[in-house]
Amino acid sequence: MKEKATQSYLKKGQDIVDMNHKAIDLGATAFKKFNVPADWANATDEKAAAKKVGKAELVKMVTNILDPVDKMDGDSLPVSAFMDHVDGQFELGAAAYEKRGVAVSVPKWEASKCIQCNNCSYVCPHATIRPYALTAEEAAAIPAAAQVVDVKAGKGKGVYKFTIAISPLDCMGCGVCVGACPVAALTMVPQEEELAQQPVFDYCVAKVSDKKDMQDYTVKGSQFRQPMLEFSGSCAGCAETSYARLVTQLFGDRMYISNATGCSSIWGGPASTSPYCTDKNGHGPAWCNSLFEDNAEHGLGMFIGQDKIREDLAEQVKAIAEADASLKDVAKAWLDTMADGEANKAPTAALIAALEKKGDAAAKAILEKKEYLGKKSVWIFGGDGWAYDIGYGGLDHVIASKKDVNIFVFDTEVYSNTGGQASKASNIGQVAQFAAAGKEVKKKSLSEIAMQYGYVYVAQVAMGANPAQTIKAITEAEAYHGPSLIIGYAPCEMHSIKGGMTNCQKEMKKAVDCGYWNLFRYNPEAEKKFTLDSKAPAGGYQEFLMNEARYSRLTREFPARADVLFKLNEEEAKKRYEHLTKLIAMYNE
Repeated sequence: MKEKATQSYLKKGQDIVDMNHKAIDLGATAFKKFNVPADWANATDEKAAAKKVGKAELVKMVTNILDPVDKMDGDSLPVSAFMDHVDGQFELGAAAYEKRGVAVSVPKWEASKCIQCNNCSYVCPHATIRPYALTAEEAAAIPAAAQVVDVKAGKGKGVYKFTIAISPLDCMGCGVCVGACPVAALTMVPQEEELAQQPVFDYCVAKVSDKKDMQDYTVKGSQFRQPMLEFSGSCAGCAETSYARLVTQLFGDRMYISNATGCSSIWGGPASTSPYCTDKNGHGPAWCNSLFEDNAEHGLGMFIGQDKIREDLAEQVKAIAEADASLKDVAKAWLDTMADGEANKAPTAALIAALEKKGDAAAKAILEKKEYLGKKSVWIFGGDGWAYDIGYGGLDHVIASKKDVNIFVFDTEVYSNTGGQASKASNIGQVAQFAAAGKEVKKKSLSEIAMQYGYVYVAQVAMGANPAQTIKAITEAEAYHGPSLIIGYAPCEMHSIKGGMTNCQKEMKKAVDCGYWNLFRYNPEAEKKFTLDSKAPAGGYQEFLMNEARYSRLTREFPARADVLFKLNEEEAKKRYEHLTKLIAMYNE
């Protein structure tokens, strides 16, 4: 066993090997005998007493499909169980019913220490820790286990109470939130100690009203918005879901998502366990998975389809306003804001109300497609294997189209979902499948290829390094009337970071500080088009590489080659930063 453990884990370092050897030794002695009660032989399953609450179609899907699948009994489901889903559509929000309870440890919140920055919620991959602003009535009715305090500063002070709600049964136990807290107001404790917090979380989700006056596009304000990606099956500490969840908080109620096959399609759309969800009005992301090679084109098609419908609706609205002067103002307000997502919300609601009141044939014709009246936020999600490699031709075609689509690349620098193959996003010296002796070629500069068009919004972000810059890039990209490309640095299990994925967000900061990853924004509409958001490298580059086994393992297998490739990696990083500083002058003349 020890020999096999050495073979399996030596690439991750001798310390990991030693830990496995210790576990093997303990396995021979550290066990206890438990007598199984005799009456267990006749034990029967008790039927669940709790009745599922929610949209009827969703409850039916969860009961008839999700529950048997969760019990590993999916193979026994009859074809008839899927008759409501023959077109491939599944209800959103099923993941909230699973309550997997897989975390050994979960965060415990100490209200007295908390400065209410909401950083914990901002980085949470699974949306299991959330801030809430409560009215006096909501605070009075909250379960007794809750800690409720006054809002300390800024918006809501003197108006609302504040609490942090944690779902111990949905938490994956990664501890990323603990690392993000600047004042040690969170500690990891055994899950059973925090089970009383589950009713608090459930109450806040179901009963606490949306506080629009607390919401904005800052790190703190964004977290008072409902996440519309929750409780996914992604790895504990996953960076991809933190990015995607944030995008849904900003635009989820009007999002279309075309998702490339890969990690983000596996955690994003596992059929009956959909982690994307809706708000209390039933609005949420419309999500669809497409193939690795054509996802960008698929997303473009989604945009063009709804855009054509909206163009036709605009002509109908103009015609009905010309025929009825009472609709002139409401029609003009809608037409004037057609291209602005946030500004278009109120005029859309007003137009629908006016048309429903009018009720004639022309009004009914528009109302038949009222779901398209509001401006949609179209997003194309995928990993670097898709964006840099297999789907690159399509991505290039789409950004060249000048259409108003937003592309988010979760850059793990490796094919994460298929076992860790090297991609064109992989860097020099990185060990991966098909690069067992360390990759020799530098990382492809996808961002600069896109910038050369001159009309594509482009940004590189790392939320753990600069949370505000990440939100700024996402909101700027969505507001830009043309194609946008955001590349987010996403530490992954495949990187084998020392200390594990609990350090995911910290690893992003290290990557930016040492110059391994650069933050910048290119906005064709801005007066100063190019903004370099990261500072000059502060040193510690080789230490950063050695902190991840995807690099450090090369020093054990090919030490001389590792020395050469790692130095080349750092040299290329320095050249890259110098080049980016030159772009400031080139693009901002």
